[in-house]
Amino acid sequence: MSGKFIVFEGVEGAGKTTQIQQTAEWLQSWCQERVIVTREPGGTELGRQIRQLLLDDLDSLVSHRTELLLYGADRAQHVESLIRPHLDRGDFVLCDRFTDSTIAYQGYGRGFDLAEIDRVNQIATGGLQSDLTLWLDLDVSVGLERVLVRGKPDRMERAAIDFHQRVRRGYQELANIYPNRIVKIDADRDPVVIQTEIQSILLETKWLPAKESPN
Repeated sequence: MSGKFIVFEGVEGAGKTTQIQQTAEWLQSWCQERVIVTREPGGTELGRQIRQLLLDDLDSLVSHRTELLLYGADRAQHVESLIRPHLDRGDFVLCDRFTDSTIAYQGYGRGFDLAEIDRVNQIATGGLQSDLTLWLDLDVSVGLERVLVRGKPDRMERAAIDFHQRVRRGYQELANIYPNRIVKIDADRDPVVIQTEIQSILLETKWLPAKESPN
C-alpha cells in the first residue's frame, strides 16, 4: 500500500466531523483527487444498514456483545471494499473512527476483555492500522452538551456520563501505549486553531509534496 490512512477519534461532541471535512479540503489542495473521507460505522452500503441498527432507538434489541460484533462486521466490509482499495491506489483515506473507537467504547466503556476485542479487530482489518490517529480530546460533559444543542442524541450518545468518562480514559491509555501513532489534540478550542494544529502535524509527517502551505 502506498496511500496514507488517517483516523479521527474522540468522545461524542469532540468536533471530528468538522475537522475531518476541513482537513480533507486542505489536503485536496495538495493532492487533487487523492483524498477520500469515510466513517465508521456506515462507510459502505452494508455499513449504513449496520449503523442504523447500532445507533437507532431500539436499545433493548442490541446486546453489548452483538454491538461489538456488528462494529466488527461493519469494519470488515469497510476495509475490504473501500479502505484497502483506495490505499492501494495511493490515496489519502480520512476516517471518522476506526479500531481505537472499539477499544475505547466497547473495551473501556462496556468492559469487554481487551484481548477479545483485539481478536475481533484483527479479523475485521486483516492487521490494517492507521498511519496516524488524531485524537480530539474533550471533557465529556462539554461534548455531551454540544450533542444536545445539535439535535436528538443517538443510542451511544445517550449512555450515562460515567460510560463516556471511561471511554475518554480508554483513549488516554491508548495514547500512552501508542505515542508514535496517536496524537492528542485539545478539542476545547476554536475550530480554526484546532485545524491549524492538524495541518502542522500533517506537514511534519513529510507525506505531502514539498511546497508552501496554502493557508
